[in-house]
Amino acid sequence: MSTSDLEQQSPPVEVTAPRGYELVLPPGWVRIPLREGTKEALENVLFSHMGQVPEGIPRDDAMRFRLDMRRQMEKQARAARRNGGLDLYLPVLPRGGIFLMASFIVAEMPIGQDHAVPPQAVIAQLANEDVPGGTATKVDVAGAPALRRAYRSTPDAEKLSSAPEAVQQAALPTRRVEYVLPVADDPGRWISINFSTPGDGDLESEFTDVLVELFDAVVGTFRWSYE
Repeated sequence: MSTSDLEQQSPPVEVTAPRGYELVLPPGWVRIPLREGTKEALENVLFSHMGQVPEGIPRDDAMRFRLDMRRQMEKQARAARRNGGLDLYLPVLPRGGIFLMASFIVAEMPIGQDHAVPPQAVIAQLANEDVPGGTATKVDVAGAPALRRAYRSTPDAEKLSSAPEAVQQAALPTRRVEYVLPVADDPGRWISINFSTPGDGDLESEFTDVLVELFDAVVGTFRWSYE
């Protein structure tokens, strides 16, 4: 089980707001905290969780592979932190000899809604917003109303054409799923849980669908923590 702090003092109201959240991770996934302890978490991943490397990588190149993975994770962590991220979750162990290309981020959302507006009204408003090429569905998370948005993201060809070659090679179409939910007993505060994967390169494949279903199952374990 992964446990994270919300890292903000509770509001001065007569209710007990959660101090964080918990969720159950699939085998081989790790949490990278983004507000503090990021460096230590990355070091732990590098030396404790990445003893295996994908098939086809020579033993002599194993350390270089791990360092490349470290740089990629640091880049993801910096980008997630800039966007209000609290925690980054990544698969760090190979499955069937390959590393999964997937991640999800838990982040605070600056929705800026008045505290008097019921969460159901905010969710209804968000559900009515257009999701190009995707869907928006009202769901329950941790026994409370939430919103699930699913869509496909394709790199902008015009912008990509002027990007460095390395960026062009790394840019892939992705399946994305986002959950938006209010923080329990803490009016006006919201978080999002954002998943992204290129799957196996085919966004419509059974393999990619399984990764999306795996993420939905993880969100199904989400609970608020009061300790």
